[in-house]
Amino acid sequence: MATARPRLIERIAETAVADMAAEVRAGLSLPEQKELPSKYLYDEIGSALFEVICLLPEYGLSRAGARLLRLYAPEIVEKLPSPVIVAELGSGSGAKTRWVLEALAARQPVKYFPIDISKTALSRCWQELGHLDSVSVVGFERAYLDGLLEVAARRESGERVLVLFLGSTIGNFDRPAGEKFLQQVRNILLPGDALLVATDLEKPVHQLLAAYDDAAKVTAAFNLNILGHINRELGADFDLSRFEHTVRYNEDERRVEMHLRAGEEQVVTIPGAAFSCTIQAGETIWTESSHKYNCREVVAMGERSGYRCSAQWVDSEWPFAQSLLIAR
Repeated sequence: MATARPRLIERIAETAVADMAAEVRAGLSLPEQKELPSKYLYDEIGSALFEVICLLPEYGLSRAGARLLRLYAPEIVEKLPSPVIVAELGSGSGAKTRWVLEALAARQPVKYFPIDISKTALSRCWQELGHLDSVSVVGFERAYLDGLLEVAARRESGERVLVLFLGSTIGNFDRPAGEKFLQQVRNILLPGDALLVATDLEKPVHQLLAAYDDAAKVTAAFNLNILGHINRELGADFDLSRFEHTVRYNEDERRVEMHLRAGEEQVVTIPGAAFSCTIQAGETIWTESSHKYNCREVVAMGERSGYRCSAQWVDSEWPFAQSLLIAR
């Protein structure tokens, strides 16, 4: 029995690397536009860089989300049944989550389950929140849905689940995929469970572009690190100096796109994926999308996915919404 857990962790790690290899190979094999899944931006280095991004003056959405939770956490909690357990998808450091957990802990002991593919993020989450009174923290180094299934299996009779999906992470999905994801979350939940989902709202294009291409070039380092992550995990030979961080706004899809543009033609070999590819000069690798919404759109998306919108809070300084969706 003493060796069962280490072997399980080892198997999970092996599966994660195999999944990464398959997804990297598939994304770089696309004929028209090469892509890499945005989740691979968040290794130990990427997670640390993102924490810095959240402090930058250009990146207003992180502060907006935190402001809403700080101001309205008691009101959010009032709309939830008791007892409730909390699962957070893509917890990061959990800094913004503190407000919700403290409001819940004022009325009941809280079980909090952060879910993140980054071990570093989970460690920071524990450091940030592990000392809160009446809050127990159990992290899952898993993909979102796999981790949520684990949490749902742990619910006790009479407990409701509150799922936190903060930071406007839903914007990383294209709209149909985002709606499908909300439906998949709903399929794990029971009627009366809740989902608090954050969405960045539409705003002037120049303001959006600056948020993803800051003057200090922290976001550029964050974006380039996805190649470094692949080098470290899969033994690839990406030369980061031969790529440039670029940002564009897609008017039709209402999204900001982050790309890495190759400065010259190059052949990249990825032994861990048993794969190599040629990248042409000027060709880009698409690494992240950040879709922007309006408030009515979020409510309608929730309705189609099996929820009703109980309430919605919008920041006045940086258009951003927190929407409380209740599973029907």
